[in-house]
Amino acid sequence: MVSILGPENEKETGMFTQGYWVMPIAKYVEKYGINHFKESIDAIKEITKRSTSEYAISPFIEKYPERTIKVMEKWSKDRNVHVRRLSSEGMRPRLPWAPKLQIFIENPNPIIPILENLKDDPSKFVQKSVANNLNDILKDNYNIGIDTLTKWSRRATTERKWIIKHALRNQIKKKNPEALYIASQI
Repeated sequence: MVSILGPENEKETGMFTQGYWVMPIAKYVEKYGINHFKESIDAIKEITKRSTSEYAISPFIEKYPERTIKVMEKWSKDRNVHVRRLSSEGMRPRLPWAPKLQIFIENPNPIIPILENLKDDPSKFVQKSVANNLNDILKDNYNIGIDTLTKWSRRATTERKWIIKHALRNQIKKKNPEALYIASQI
């Protein structure tokens, strides 16, 4: 199947404009590949290099949480920016265009090691996903999110500072004292 996908997207953008035609293939894998874990996970990885697959990974997280999280942790160290982004974006508890991942709304702790791997990623594309993931976590598991961001604020890199501020944007708008303090310290 990979041969029909065409060349990988070398940019951080364009997945919806240049790779849009691959999206139905991801939908097919999401719907019909659920009982074929290895083949489907490999396909999702290849699809995301050309388009996006964050919605297609959700059923695999739900049916095979431990196996999928293990794969996504490996993906968080991949050389391909799209694969690294998928490791965060696909685990967002409240991804806007996919069903909520109740498993992570109830307990986001399995996400944290993946975000740890990505906290200093040089790609703004990945940084934005990490920040959005933490923003999601703050909505349902404030203490876990704020503890992570507090820890990250110590000796934060330039990349991490951007992630922290973007993750805290809604808390800063609410004038949350903890968020304001963290933002002022980086």
